[in-house]
Amino acid sequence: MTASSGAVGVGLIGAGNISDQYLTHLSSFPDVRVIAIGDLLEDRARAQAEKYGVPRSGGVDVVLNDPDIEIVVNLTIPAVHVEVSEAIIAAGKNVWTEKPIGVDRDESQRLLQKADAAGLRVGVAPDTVLGPGVQTAKRAIARGDIGRPLFATTTFQWQGPELWHPNPAFLYAKGAGPLLDMGPYYVSTLVHVFGPVAAVAALGLRGVESRTVKSGELAGQEFPVEIPSTLSVLMEFEQGGQAQSLYSTDSPLLRHGVVEINGTEGTIVIPDPNTFGGDITITRPLTEASVREQEIVQVPQEGVLAGRGLGLLDMARSIRDGRPHIATGEFGYHVLDTLLSIEEAAESRTYVEVQSTLGEVGSLDADFDPLASTL
Repeated sequence: MTASSGAVGVGLIGAGNISDQYLTHLSSFPDVRVIAIGDLLEDRARAQAEKYGVPRSGGVDVVLNDPDIEIVVNLTIPAVHVEVSEAIIAAGKNVWTEKPIGVDRDESQRLLQKADAAGLRVGVAPDTVLGPGVQTAKRAIARGDIGRPLFATTTFQWQGPELWHPNPAFLYAKGAGPLLDMGPYYVSTLVHVFGPVAAVAALGLRGVESRTVKSGELAGQEFPVEIPSTLSVLMEFEQGGQAQSLYSTDSPLLRHGVVEINGTEGTIVIPDPNTFGGDITITRPLTEASVREQEIVQVPQEGVLAGRGLGLLDMARSIRDGRPHIATGEFGYHVLDTLLSIEEAAESRTYVEVQSTLGEVGSLDADFDPLASTL
């Protein structure tokens, strides 16, 4: 890496579906500059580069060997997240990886150790939790708007991504499923509010043993379900508080984005953690038996609404400022450790302690403006 000031050079490895979301927003942030896109399918990388005006494209080496790139975005499938992230570290570049950080504890810890030894950073999605929705709610809870947080309820249920995804098999393989694919959004939100997870319990099931692609060129193709497609989860937090969560792709009824934090003086409803903003409300307790309607208070959302790449932008600015970024590799590892503990609890039908922990989880300032030029 050659740059030490000015906009931070960024490269992408992986030009699949989610790259559109990253490129749309990264290309609008003045403090980062997308320089190259690499993919095993070079034509796909080239098409994305042309679409978003990125100067260079090609294979993975186009990104790894570019001296102007300081952060590489890892958008590969979960099973190879660590392998690709280690290659990025070996090339002397910081990593921003899509969630989860990996699918195995040992290899994920090894990645963090290699990054630390090299003096490089790892950032881990989801960064939706850094959007104005969750961050505004987090500030409201911190200032006591619902009293002491006691417990949370989260829900994600529907019939599954094979309905729309052109190649959904990997979403039912090890490292995915509704827990590893969608769980990071909900668990990350809960950890931002309650702090690190201490222990979990869970029950799991597979609705069916195989599924069928519903759209695209592979429509009609069957693939196996390797993981639980429904999990009912209980969580206990180190600093107090509990949560109950449902993750399912076996439900004809669509209900998702439910995050409710219940406190001694109110219940706050947080926007869908797979989005960056939305309505935030607090429901107050009834004051007397004769009152039938509860007071519902709107909480004004604070901050500039952006999209995927927000956590990378925080990391880029943090590199220039010499301060910690928020969505750290350690945070991503604790989320992974929690999710794997849930899998183990469902398989063993026992209460499982989460071995990793975290210090205080940082927050974005309300005046954080991704569209400002600050570097």
